[in-house]
Amino acid sequence: MPDSNPPETRRVPDFEALLRSAPYDFLRTDERLGRRIMLLGLSGSYGYGTNREGSDVDFRGVALQRPSDILGLTVFEQVVDNQTDTVVYGFNKLVKLLLDCNPNSCEILGLPREKYLILSPLGEELLRNQGLFLSKRAVQSFGGYASAQLRRLQNAMARDSLPQSDREKHILNSVRNAMDDFNRRNARVAEGSIRLYIDEAVHPEMDTEIFVNVSYRHLPLRDYNSMLETLRNVVRDYDKVGNRNHKKDANHLNKHAMHLIRLLMTVIDILEKHEIITCRQEELPLLMRIRNGDFMREDGTMSPEFYEVLEAYERRFQEAAEATTLPDEPDMARVGAFVERVNRHAVLEEN
Repeated sequence: MPDSNPPETRRVPDFEALLRSAPYDFLRTDERLGRRIMLLGLSGSYGYGTNREGSDVDFRGVALQRPSDILGLTVFEQVVDNQTDTVVYGFNKLVKLLLDCNPNSCEILGLPREKYLILSPLGEELLRNQGLFLSKRAVQSFGGYASAQLRRLQNAMARDSLPQSDREKHILNSVRNAMDDFNRRNARVAEGSIRLYIDEAVHPEMDTEIFVNVSYRHLPLRDYNSMLETLRNVVRDYDKVGNRNHKKDANHLNKHAMHLIRLLMTVIDILEKHEIITCRQEELPLLMRIRNGDFMREDGTMSPEFYEVLEAYERRFQEAAEATTLPDEPDMARVGAFVERVNRHAVLEEN
């Protein structure tokens, strides 16, 4: 049954008590964490405000580098604890992600204060300086994530509603989009030759299928393997979402749809207000309607009303991208000065 309770009446865990429990002891005992944690906040549905009864609890944070990470030979990028679904980035790693306007990383800096369970003075300063990292790079980064969410959603819808030959065309379009993203990140591969096309199927259970002609010379093996992985992931995600039990997987599709709209909401604020707003309190009724399945039809596809909402937010995103006064690139001199000061503190304050 959909969770119709308004968000303020939904029961939530005692997060402070949860952090004191044994599964989270690593936050206190790991030498890279402990008093080095600058901030630790809620992530996932509790961070966005879209939690329902029984939602998982996720934490994301950032910790100071150790002196040996800055002056010596050790490397600290992140601590990942799968048991508690907690990720704590090293400060330098998070800075690199923020400079790229990585959506998952930007979200860490956009929570209401009450959703931070640990917040040191340097953590407060990082939050105040979030504007240092915002630039027009957000258009591509958030736009790419939103496009990926839309592809997942469309793949699932197409799998159920289209003939096999038409579904294959849809997969081909998704593969080409993924390759476009890959080629932008890997200039060496973009210079190669790869042709994707549809022809009469070899596999007897299909009418048509996608074929590939590849021709490269002197291509690094790791680049080639990365390209193949990109292609495999698209097809695997399509088949995984498509071959599903409707009742069981409707929740996943509704979450895809909700996160697509949420990403657009977040990037519009970044472009228009120069501000990261992770908890979407004002738009929560709409997000929860999507999350609870109000826009899904009985045949497992999204209603025209949902696509009207999507079109409206996509239009606002394009308008915001064209009108934004964010700089093309971050001011690296200011970012560098801030990073240097934080890392100097990390070294000099070591006991």
